[in-house]
Amino acid sequence: MSNGPGSAGNVIAAICSLVVPGLGQLVQGRVLSAVLWFLAACVAGGLTWLLTLSLFPFGWFVVSVLSCISAAVYRRQGA
Repeated sequence: MSNGPGSAGNVIAAICSLVVPGLGQLVQGRVLSAVLWFLAACVAGGLTWLLTLSLFPFGWFVVSVLSCISAAVYRRQGA
């Protein structure tokens, strides 16, 4: 089984990251990246919640999509 973009592991990781930003990176074994994606989602969600007066806090979703893309295209070094 391949380890590059489009592999089954990356697809599962991308789906996980779509639900919770950073979860896919955690599934891939990238702990620091997972923590950073989750913190970025919390900050972005909080900022957009404050800026839009809680009408449409879309920051979490935007970071979630970016985290999903990051997990989907990840290629393990040396593999």
